[in-house]
Amino acid sequence: LFVNAASWGLLITGKLVATHSDNGLSASLRRILGRGGEPLIRRGVDMAMRMMGEQFVTGQTIGQALEHAATREPQGFRYSFDMLGEAAFTEADAQRYFAAYRHAIEAIGRASAGRGVIEGPGISIKLSALHPRYSRAQVARVQAEAYPRLLSLVKLARAQDIGLNIDAEEADRLELSLDLLERLCFEPALAGWHGIGFVIQAYQKRCPAVIDYLADLARRSGHRLMVRLVKGAYWDSEIKRAQVDGLEGYPVYTRKAHTDVAYLACARKLLAAPDAFYPQFATHNAQTLAAIHEFAGPQTPASAYEFQCLHGMGELLYEQVVRPVGEGGLARPCRIYAPVGPHETLLAYLVRRLLENGANTSFVNRVANESIALTELVQDPVAAVKASALAEGALGLPHPGIALPPQLFGSERLNSKGCDLACETTLAWLAAEASEATHEASPLLACVVQGEAPVDMANPAQRHDHVGTVSDATLADCQAALACAEQAAQAWAGTPATERAAALEQAADGLEAQTAQVLNLLVREAGKTHANAVAELREAVDFLRYYAAQARAHLQSPQVQALGPVVCISPWNFPLAIFTGQVAASLAAGNVVLAKPAEQTPLIAALAVRALHAAGVPRAALQLLPGRGEVVGAALVGDARVQGVLFTGSTEVARILQRTLAQRLDAHGQPVTLVAETGGQNAMVVDSSALAEQVVADVLASAFDSAGQRCSALRVLCLQEDAAPRVLEMLINAMRELRLGDPRALAVDVGPVIDAQAQAALLAHIDALRAKGRRIHQPVPWDAKQAASGCYVPPTVIEIESVGELQQEVFGPVLHVLRYPRAGLDAVLAAINATGYGLTFGVHTRIDETVAQVVSQVQAGNVYVNRNMVGAVVGVQPFG
Repeated sequence: LFVNAASWGLLITGKLVATHSDNGLSASLRRILGRGGEPLIRRGVDMAMRMMGEQFVTGQTIGQALEHAATREPQGFRYSFDMLGEAAFTEADAQRYFAAYRHAIEAIGRASAGRGVIEGPGISIKLSALHPRYSRAQVARVQAEAYPRLLSLVKLARAQDIGLNIDAEEADRLELSLDLLERLCFEPALAGWHGIGFVIQAYQKRCPAVIDYLADLARRSGHRLMVRLVKGAYWDSEIKRAQVDGLEGYPVYTRKAHTDVAYLACARKLLAAPDAFYPQFATHNAQTLAAIHEFAGPQTPASAYEFQCLHGMGELLYEQVVRPVGEGGLARPCRIYAPVGPHETLLAYLVRRLLENGANTSFVNRVANESIALTELVQDPVAAVKASALAEGALGLPHPGIALPPQLFGSERLNSKGCDLACETTLAWLAAEASEATHEASPLLACVVQGEAPVDMANPAQRHDHVGTVSDATLADCQAALACAEQAAQAWAGTPATERAAALEQAADGLEAQTAQVLNLLVREAGKTHANAVAELREAVDFLRYYAAQARAHLQSPQVQALGPVVCISPWNFPLAIFTGQVAASLAAGNVVLAKPAEQTPLIAALAVRALHAAGVPRAALQLLPGRGEVVGAALVGDARVQGVLFTGSTEVARILQRTLAQRLDAHGQPVTLVAETGGQNAMVVDSSALAEQVVADVLASAFDSAGQRCSALRVLCLQEDAAPRVLEMLINAMRELRLGDPRALAVDVGPVIDAQAQAALLAHIDALRAKGRRIHQPVPWDAKQAASGCYVPPTVIEIESVGELQQEVFGPVLHVLRYPRAGLDAVLAAINATGYGLTFGVHTRIDETVAQVVSQVQAGNVYVNRNMVGAVVGVQPFG
């Protein structure tokens, strides 16, 4: 019934919205209007929308939902109402959800009329709705700001004597939720009350341990906890997050049968502790339901446990369950989880329900398939797991089609290891390993080193933090290094590609073995946040393994010839990843490398070079020459012995290198190789069809993550006039939740810019546009004392009138916003192209013509298209 109704509803609405095209939609509307007239179409769309709403939502208001529930309660159903909507995005969202919860609790309490937490209706709340930054990184804020709201709601629920369940969320939020629950259970104002509820997910491998913890908590605090056992709601995202983050494994089971078995095991644990739990078994699976009924026994009183189902999806099954035994039922109570909210909040919830129950392993999906035999449909999952074990030779193996995160790239290479920054064990380890030890960088050559006098290197976030010292290479060092490189070139080029690859892989292992030290140095020398530091280390490791795999696959032929000595000039914004990537690619191809790191980050580069030397790369094949670009860089690039240059940095410096190298040919009479990656005026176009929440999430990540110090960072946000006020307001409010400061603190989102020179240039740019009368928004909390301690620039939004106001890339946490009329998109694209090369370009739209218009006109390295369907980037188009 569910599948058919959902399909029909989507089919009806899909007639109008399946084509995300101005022309297609207009043509469809004209065709239908011509046959039936506008009133008919309005009525049809309205009916389809109401069908969808009534199928999945109990009511648009809590009053409507309570009226609807009153018709079902006499049959033996109970209700737990949920205020529909996703997590809070801004503080205004959190306050709105909080007010909605309070209003709902009061209304539910009146309707309950003293029936109590078991017999009467209750409410379910999402902790992520009570705070816009509900994550482990923001634990102090969550405890200080979200917990008082939670306590207020629970106190109100106690006063109304209705049960309140804390809903389950993603795995990385579990421990945070348990911390809040424990604090709640020991509140004196809640002593002796048994209406506190918590939702647990059987697809999480930690679920049995969570039950043990909850039993202990219940007994210590004197509460009988209402525990709802569900199978899980975020399977796809849990799998993808673990893959992206490079975790050791998955927090959830990868086989449906394993989740079903785990659910039964967890159900038994709950039933075995009646003093600690009032179990609430949420399932639409008839086999699971029957098994629990057998576990508990037919004589167990109705007050011992209950079943639960989702509104619109389980009533048909549970009508048989709540019916008296004399009428063929089980006489077991069932509570309906009932979403409440307006239709415009329905889409995200609807998509999640369709994904869960449309899966081919879902009971709800399979029950509608008449070709599946009843015996197969209700097969014991324990028997199914045992049968798989016989066929595969082992019990409990993960799904063969879902590789573990370390094996994500198959036999080609190992995936880099991540650090779970929501895991207390990982955080404790990093904290224990963190130190203020000093580091040293100097020329690492295959010959005698002269070196300049050592200079102190300071932490850009805290000038008093002495990170280490650097001795720049002298011109004599450069000449000596070039001579050594020229002498070693033939030997390294003649080293088998497999040996070169093995050295790179060993270096990757070596960097991972120093994870804590590397992260600490990235945070202190480069001002990276912990999350950015983890990502950078992983990228460096991935580069080493990727180029090792490329060497094995493509560079073993004797016909492949190395260039000879090459110079690698890397930037400070990715001082480990890009530095390592340049060096690894060059070494894999058999070239000897003279590496000049950025002046601001030589300590990280020295650590990487030492790791490569320790892995077996000869000192003559890889030499480090720290120093200023106009001295060391110019001396290396200008030397005729250099056969190639790899550079990442500004377009201006890339042109200087290009002019220098154009004056000579390499040893084979060919132009000297120059590989240059530069930034540019990266822009994003957002039209009025885009989903504001997705736009703002992308803008925050692109413009302000890494303090805006990425070559690909967003610099210009072009908003269609119709959408601009709402998007801009949401963006400003979301920025208020960011935290600026010393990135050694996990809670910091935006760290410093790289040095005082960059800071001064950025602040001068902001002041110049302020003097021109442009509106400046700096909503992120910060103070003057903090600004004086390091190189901070507050995340800034500047409203401009034309792209021409920007004469060059502004490399930092500064976003320029330009409003444009719908008819003016061509002019906007032309103005952006006129600024020169752009590394990236983004577009948020649901309209196919807009995508085609942008992709065909814009001149950028990559165009990212977000069609705002379910939040996925769906296309990447190379330019030129």
